[in-house]
Amino acid sequence: MATAWLRFYEELNDFLPPERRKREFPYHFDRRASIKDVIESLGVPHTEVDLILVNGHSVDFGHIVRDGDRVSVYPVFEGLEIGPVQRLRPAPLREPRFVCDANLGRLAGYLRLLGFDTLYRNDFADAEVAETSVRERRILLTRDRRLLRRRIITHGYFVRAEDPREQAREVVHRFDLRGRARPFTRCVRCNGLLEWVGKEKILDQLEPKTRKYYDHFKRCRACGRIYWQGSHHRRANALVCHLLDP
Repeated sequence: MATAWLRFYEELNDFLPPERRKREFPYHFDRRASIKDVIESLGVPHTEVDLILVNGHSVDFGHIVRDGDRVSVYPVFEGLEIGPVQRLRPAPLREPRFVCDANLGRLAGYLRLLGFDTLYRNDFADAEVAETSVRERRILLTRDRRLLRRRIITHGYFVRAEDPREQAREVVHRFDLRGRARPFTRCVRCNGLLEWVGKEKILDQLEPKTRKYYDHFKRCRACGRIYWQGSHHRRANALVCHLLDP
């Protein structure tokens, strides 16, 4: 039986059992296998990997592992130039746009609250999510490792946190989004852009107390939902600050 020696770096260790984290360990195999197959057999999605060195040389996912190979696997380098070595996916997207799988609805809402273009439906099938990610050049967010193993996906991220607010903070940190946030510019329900609208144009849609006490309104261009700075706005502002807090 052949043996290769592997080491994973930085956050890629999140996918490994404790005894394999941050150390070199043996991988035994008895059949021909690509480095991509080896990496994903260990539970690491290929979308999380940006650089593989085998015996000190950069290789692509199709490299066939051989007996005695020493393999170093590195995570995606967002915003970091790694020189002439062979990167394994396209460059980071210039404008961060997201698509969330069917289990991350609250995360999608928080990202929309911060102003990020985020697609979500609670009936999204895995194949549709993957195809949307590729077709519209969106970063796929999921907690399903199997979904990230689909070969067509080039930009994807496995969300570690379980609590939706912490998931949003994690995504903000992972993709360095603080400087790009534009809170209260998107509809949290449908992802449409908000625009200011004159009160006189929407009077028939307002409750009596809202008509009496508020004068400034925004309306979603897509679904028509109306927003104003009511009693809930202070809580929403506090939430935004929490999500963007370093």
